[in-house]
Amino acid sequence: MAAVSVTVGGVAENAVKSVGLVGAVVLAYFELVCVMARNVVCSPVLPLRQQRRQRRGGESAETRPPLLTYHGLFGSKQNWRGISKAMVRKVSRKVYAIDVRNHGESPHSSVHNSRAMSEDLRWFLEQRKHPHAACMGHSMGGRSMMYFARKYPELVERLIVVDISPISVPRSTGEMTEIFDAMLTLDLSPTMSMSEGRKIAREKLLRATEDETVDFIMLNLRKDPDTGAFTWACNAQVLRDFLTRFDKYQTHLEELPPYTGPTTFICGTRSPYMRREQWPQIQKMFPNSEIHWLEAGHLVHFEKPQEFLTIVSEFLNRSD
Repeated sequence: MAAVSVTVGGVAENAVKSVGLVGAVVLAYFELVCVMARNVVCSPVLPLRQQRRQRRGGESAETRPPLLTYHGLFGSKQNWRGISKAMVRKVSRKVYAIDVRNHGESPHSSVHNSRAMSEDLRWFLEQRKHPHAACMGHSMGGRSMMYFARKYPELVERLIVVDISPISVPRSTGEMTEIFDAMLTLDLSPTMSMSEGRKIAREKLLRATEDETVDFIMLNLRKDPDTGAFTWACNAQVLRDFLTRFDKYQTHLEELPPYTGPTTFICGTRSPYMRREQWPQIQKMFPNSEIHWLEAGHLVHFEKPQEFLTIVSEFLNRSD
C-alpha cells in the first residue's frame, strides 16, 4: 500500500503543517468557496505530482481503487500526513493526500469552485490510469467530493464526507470577508524578520476572528528568502472573490442525480457543520449512506484519530 503526498502543479511553496485543534469555522468554510457557478468558465485542469510510500506484504494496492483526500480551507495535504501514514497500514490501497488548487504547494488559479476541483480530480485519475477511486474530503474538500461523486459517479467507488453538510453553513459571507480583507490589506516591510511579521499579522487578524482561527491562518504566511517579501501561500484574493457565490452550492448540487454508491459521513457532535435534522434530506441525495457521530468538534480526524481510522478503514475494506 502507498501513502502518497500529492501536489497540484509545480510551484515550490512550503506546505502547511498539521496543528492541533484550530478554528473549526475556518476549515469548514471551504464549503462557501466550493460553489458551482453556472455561468463561470472553469480554468484548465491542474496537473498533479506525488510522493509515494509503499508497504511490503499483504494484498497489492495496485488491485484496489486508491483513496483520494481533499483538505479544507487554508489547509494542505500535510494536514492529512499522519492519517495517510496510518491508513496504509490498515487498507490495501494507495492513499493520495492532495493539495487543492489555490492552497499549499498548488499553483494559484483565477477560478475556485467545485466544478474546477472536480476536473482536477478527473484528470488526476486519468493520468494515473485509475478507472475509479474512493474519495474522502473534509469541510471544503467534503463539499467538493460530494459534487465530484454526483457529477462523475462512475469514477467514485465509494465516498467519505468528513464533518460537512451539503445543505447549509453556519457562518455568513460577511464574517469570512472580514478575515480575507485583513489578510489582503496586510502590509509588511521586507526588512522585517519573520517573527516581527508574524506578530503584526497575528494582531491584525485577531481583530477579525478568534485565536484558533488566526493560528491556523498564520501557517500560510511566507517570507521570500531572497527578496524578504511576505506573501500568503493560499490565494486569498481569489478565495475572497468566490465567497459571494456560496449560496448556489446546494442549488447546483441538486441539479445532479443522487450518488448511489456506498457513502459514509463522519461528524463531530460538537460541530455546527452537520445538523442531525438534515439527515433525512441528505439521504435523498446519497441514498446508500450512513452516518457516524464522534465526540469531537469539526476536526474529528485530529481529535479522535483512532476512532476515525477505524471507521474509515472498515468502510474501505468492505466489499459492498
